[in-house]
Amino acid sequence: MSPKPLHPETLALHAGWRADPTTGSVAVPIHQTTSYQFRDTAHASALFALQEAGNIYTRIMNPTTDVLEQRVAALEGGVAALGLASGQAASAMALQNLASAGDNVVSSTALYGGTWNLFANTLRNQGIEVRFADPDDPESFQRATDARTRAYYAETLPNPRLEVFPIAEVAAIGRRHGVPLIMDNTAAPLLCRPLDHGAAIVVYSATKYLGGHGTSIGGLIVDGGKFDWEAAGERQPALNSPDPSYHGAVWTEAVKPMGPIAYILRARTVLLRDLGSAISPFNAFQILQGVETLPLRMPRHCQNAAAVAAWLAARPGVTRVIHPSQQSGEARARADRYLAGGHGGLLGFELAGGVEAGRRFIDGLKLFYHVANIGDVRSLAIHPASTTHSQLDAEAQLATGVSPGYVRLSVGLEHIDDIIADLDQALSAAGA
Repeated sequence: MSPKPLHPETLALHAGWRADPTTGSVAVPIHQTTSYQFRDTAHASALFALQEAGNIYTRIMNPTTDVLEQRVAALEGGVAALGLASGQAASAMALQNLASAGDNVVSSTALYGGTWNLFANTLRNQGIEVRFADPDDPESFQRATDARTRAYYAETLPNPRLEVFPIAEVAAIGRRHGVPLIMDNTAAPLLCRPLDHGAAIVVYSATKYLGGHGTSIGGLIVDGGKFDWEAAGERQPALNSPDPSYHGAVWTEAVKPMGPIAYILRARTVLLRDLGSAISPFNAFQILQGVETLPLRMPRHCQNAAAVAAWLAARPGVTRVIHPSQQSGEARARADRYLAGGHGGLLGFELAGGVEAGRRFIDGLKLFYHVANIGDVRSLAIHPASTTHSQLDAEAQLATGVSPGYVRLSVGLEHIDDIIADLDQALSAAGA
């Protein structure tokens, strides 16, 4: 009889680690080292040939980072994960691991602005075309697919739209074609497990809710282990063809003795090795501290954000509140279906006074921090029209569907009365 699966609250504290076998340390040590002593030449040969798991060089793997990877993989229901220097690195590498020059990816239009720029410009300059599809029309992903489509990409709870993506519907379309769905779950850890709904890969900016304290940049890619890369055949040449970057290995064949980790192992041993976007052991340690309290923090983020959304909806100078709790119809149905643990800590609202009202509101805040970040324990705010976000191209701005008076809030863990009091006085300063 198999043991009963552990709950997220327990996994966040115990997955991937019990104690250091040498010292007995219960806390995960920071392994601040570049290199690792091989036992002998046979040991080194086995490591480089993927015949044995172990540490080679911290650019590729590190014992502290390994615990973070195992813990987040366990929370997501995946088989393995890869820690990276940032969420941007995770988004880029998740696609670069499958797509090469001449290939394409189909992405939802509802994206974080930095990801949009990565897809619309930087990856395009590298020869990878990113085609944009309507998240409200799953069949638009089907229509954008051709013989060189290598992946679909979307955000679970996209910022600033905050309408939950139809994960199962698009994942099913992709599987018919051998195309995996890659989900950015940054805004909804614990609230949603995209792998349970058919996604193949999950990416995170660990900088946000996973770390939670605004101290450390990091990213993660989680391999669900259930996508049949071998059956996809020529659709996925990166994993089914000899790879000159690693001794001609055919990844779906080479890793069979190690389990269903062809995707994540190639990302580690080829892309991370060559591009070098490794997370520092110290940042991995810091993010682990955040993960330990994630099950306690996320319900409070959700509770406070829902209360703020309801309060703003009754405010005369606020013309629109953007939060799943304020949605109706299909958007609300998807939120209730996929965000079983709560509607998240992000919300947006629009002021009738446009750009100037947004600026006055931000400048009037006293408790909220005016920063370009989300997912902190502290409450954060930004007015995109008065930051560099306003420089996104017209197509990207149209896709967000928000006005110049739009303000984004990342609602923190302060007492709700103090949060609302600060919003109240800042709105009064903005004339709202």
